[in-house]
Amino acid sequence: MSTPKVTITVRSDGGSTSVLDVKGEINAFAEAPLSEAHAQATAAGARNILLNFNGLEYMNSSGIGLLVTLLIRARRQNQKLLACGLSEHYRQIFELTRLNEAIAIYPTESEALAATRR
Repeated sequence: MSTPKVTITVRSDGGSTSVLDVKGEINAFAEAPLSEAHAQATAAGARNILLNFNGLEYMNSSGIGLLVTLLIRARRQNQKLLACGLSEHYRQIFELTRLNEAIAIYPTESEALAATRR
């Protein structure tokens, strides 16, 4: 069994948003780290989950599937899922898969956080 090549750090914006800083690869092996990060954010009372992809190196179709699973979990918790820091390549993939219709995408973390405060 391969080990995850991703680290996901959870931090609070000081309000109702938890930022999940993704560093590395989102693929099938990222399931446990992603689930644990979401559980940690939920336990902290997050109403918004911001996926910060500035450190994303690679994501494949299994990773897209994990994001869909995360989206379902977030909706069950009445949480809003947002993303920032996507490269043009991954932003296009979000559009092709229509994930951008369910996960609000922002160019920067500050713009995403500002949107959660409106």
